[in-house]
Amino acid sequence: MTTSGCTGGGQSRLPDTEDRYTDEYKRKFLVIVDDSQECAKAVTFAALRVRRTGGTVVLLSVIEPDDHHHWLGVEEIMRAEAWSALETLQARQAARIAAFGSIKVEKVIKEGSKVDAIEALIAEDPDIAILVLAAADSAEGPGPLVSSIAARGANAFRVPVTVVPGTISDSDLAALC
Repeated sequence: MTTSGCTGGGQSRLPDTEDRYTDEYKRKFLVIVDDSQECAKAVTFAALRVRRTGGTVVLLSVIEPDDHHHWLGVEEIMRAEAWSALETLQARQAARIAAFGSIKVEKVIKEGSKVDAIEALIAEDPDIAILVLAAADSAEGPGPLVSSIAARGANAFRVPVTVVPGTISDSDLAALC
């Protein structure tokens, strides 16, 4: 299928758009799962959108580097404890998603900085179509992750970034989705 371009007259094929929305393509909403209060808003938004439009919710948690240098045995124990805590957080959010219906969920845990892990996962998985974040509900600003991503500029990722207000109610989210 061809579409006419905005520059007038000529016909151009939109790159990779129509072909991506076939049965093989499963659009994924990427959500960062951490212990922040706003995490639940991002998960709720993504789950409601997937329930309505189809796809998968990808839950990404990140073990950030520790600035302290420990003996190898202590460091391994700390890493295992962090991994276990993130698995628990992801299980809790997956249970919240299940309450919205039969929604496919993928869980990913990476190590490194959050922004680098997000960037790497988006690069690794071409089906990730939207990054969903939620702003903090505080006077100090939207939160460190939203601020960090916003500082990178509009073209930081190949996917759109949706920022859900931290003050929005679940019923208002349901009306939006």
